Parts: sequence; C-alpha cells; structure tokens
Amino acid sequence: MSRAHQRNRQARLLAKHLSIVALLLVILYPILCIILMSLNPHASLNASVLPSEFSLQHWKYILSIPYTDSVSGEVVTSPFPIALWLFNSLKIAFSASFLMLFLSTTAAYALSRFPFRGRNASLLTLMLIQMFPSIMAMVAFYLMLDKLGNTFSSLGTDTHLGLILVYLGGTPFNIWLIKGYFDTIPKSIEEAAIMDGCTRFQAFLKIVLPLSAPILAVVGLLTFIGTFSDFILPSILLKSQDKLTFAVGIQIFISESFSSRWGQFAAACVLGSIPISVVFYSIHKYIVSGLSMGGAKG
Repeated sequence: MSRAHQRNRQARLLAKHLSIVALLLVILYPILCIILMSLNPHASLNASVLPSEFSLQHWKYILSIPYTDSVSGEVVTSPFPIALWLFNSLKIAFSASFLMLFLSTTAAYALSRFPFRGRNASLLTLMLIQMFPSIMAMVAFYLMLDKLGNTFSSLGTDTHLGLILVYLGGTPFNIWLIKGYFDTIPKSIEEAAIMDGCTRFQAFLKIVLPLSAPILAVVGLLTFIGTFSDFILPSILLKSQDKLTFAVGIQIFISESFSSRWGQFAAACVLGSIPISVVFYSIHKYIVSGLSMGGAKG
C-alpha cells in the first residue's frame, strides 16, 4: 500500500470520526442544557447555560419535598403532585404493555399456526384497521367509556382502567409484527416438542415465546413509550388532578407560569426521561433483531 493511499485512508477515517463526534455533540448538547437548568436555582429562558451555582431546589419542588427558597427565605412546597403523575403514567404504561403483549401474542400465534375459516379475512381486517389513526375515534372512545361508566364505574371516563382499555385498541399493528416473527420460527421445533410429550400450550410457552423474545421486547418497548408519552387521549379522558398522567400534568404545570417555572420544568423533563431510558437500555440488545425479523414475513 502506497503512502499516498494510506494517507487518504487515514484522512477518510478521521473525517468519519469527526462527523460522529459532531453528531454526538449536536444530540447531547440539548440534554446537557436541560440537566444544567434543572440544577440552576436561577434558571430562566435568558439564563446562561452554565449556572453560577448548583442547587437541588427544583428537584425538591417536583418531588414535593419542602425546601427553603434561596431568595425569599420562605419554605416552599409544590402544590402539584408531579411524582403521583409519574406513578400514574408508569402504572398505565406497564399495564397496557403487559396486556397488549398478552393479547397480541396469543392472537398472532393463532393466526400464524392454526388454519381456520376466515383467517385471511381476519388478517385483511387487521391491516385495514391499523391504517386509521386512533385520533379519528376520539369521540367514539369518550362515548364508549361514558356508557360503560354508567354500568362499571371503574371503566368509565376519568379512570385509568378505561384509558388502558382504549390503548388496547392498538393491538392490530402489534399482531402483524409478532405474526411475522412467528412465521420465521420452524413448526418442526414445536412438533418435536409435542412428540416428546409437551402439550400445544407448553410448546408455545416453553419453545415459541423464548425464541420470540426479540419481537416481544420491541412490541413491549414501543407500547410502553407510546402510552407513557401520550398526551391526547389522557387529556380527553382524564379530568381529576390525582388521575392525570405525567405528560398532561406537566403541560398544565408549565402553562400556568412558563417563565418562572423553567427550572422546575427542566427537572421534570429529566425525571420523565429516566423510566424510558431504563426500559430501553434493559432490552436494547433485542431491538434490531426484533424489528428486522418481524418485518421479514407477514
């Protein structure tokens, strides 16, 4: 290899590395700004990014921990139950993800493995349903829960169970993803397990599900992020302050006094990003294989 060719190769490699570093700086700079603002007791829209002093008073405010204001000297306690809003979002997101996985997995397995009358029509119906955004059914959702609430109070409007029930309407897309992955698993593996004494359910539970961990992780992650971050549905169906989700509650919190609560809003943003980050990094190894294999067949 000539020296000129080697210098060109090193220059291209250096340019790639510099491009990656520049991209990382662009991505990490806003995150760093939000973190620093959450630690700046004098944070505002016009404040410097690098604070002159650091304080946890914004974190104490959003966690409803009393603290002494550094300017007025008064003891401050937040009237907003931000920690409760975060707990509500986590409860709804985890519940919806678990139920969504259960319904989608069982339905996808039936469509992938069992031939029955109306199977193709069912697949076509699922594909058509997922083409319409859920925002088109807002009025129908509200009226449905309002009627259900007259009979079952726990499933009406302004209830978490009612909101979870509406979220479960997003199963068609997940059924298609999981079915595509099930189609890539050879049926001979299940048949061998059944010949060895397993029932159909045991083969599904002990053979198919472990092999399907990548797509199940992807579906669970997408459902968790979608429900945790959703604003439109909770803002329509939930009214009581103690029932609000994190996204709706934070919008109300910041809209009342945007400029004076900028530091608290930054702290709330960092707090809200922690659950999604933890869930993402705990299953990130499954994401690439799950998305690619799920779209292989369908």
